[in-house]
Amino acid sequence: MNIRRLLLDVDKALARPSLFEIGDAISACRGVEAMNITLGDVDAETMGLEVTIEGANLNYAEIAKAIEKSGAVVHGVEQIISGERIIERAERAR
Repeated sequence: MNIRRLLLDVDKALARPSLFEIGDAISACRGVEAMNITLGDVDAETMGLEVTIEGANLNYAEIAKAIEKSGAVVHGVEQIISGERIIERAERAR
């Protein structure tokens, strides 16, 4: 499957790793052309991150392993887009 975009729910401890360390780990993965890390929820011990990754033939297993090696953890996969092009989510008419 030619994965073009992944939207991941990632958790990390407050102190480490830094967002830069997570970004470096993701950027080193094959196929990654762009990414966005956005801070979400913060509690007493952890930070929730929304990580959007775009590229060609992204390898989820490689990316998840890189995130975990950096010291963070993938909590869930929120979106996968695959195919020859990226299509944005269409709002349903109700």
